[in-house]
Amino acid sequence: MNETFVVELSTQFMWTAALLAAPVLLTAVLVGLAVSLFQGLTSLQDQTLSFVPKIIAVGVALVVAAGWMVQTLLAFTREAFGLIPGLLG
Repeated sequence: MNETFVVELSTQFMWTAALLAAPVLLTAVLVGLAVSLFQGLTSLQDQTLSFVPKIIAVGVALVVAAGWMVQTLLAFTREAFGLIPGLLG
């Protein structure tokens, strides 16, 4: 196992992690921005107003993207496990 292999595998791992987190994070950011804009326009400063829509939107995003997320994670895991025999010699 050389340095190039470790760096390549680590880079691929970080890219996959970012790809898997993107749908949920983007949904939370967009809903948070919309709620903040709404609160600023209406002068409502209720704390529950900022959390409840985000929780619901993130839940919906997880349900919608779950299939794709599982497939992406399985593809990465298969590829990583497929490299194990080459590491052993």
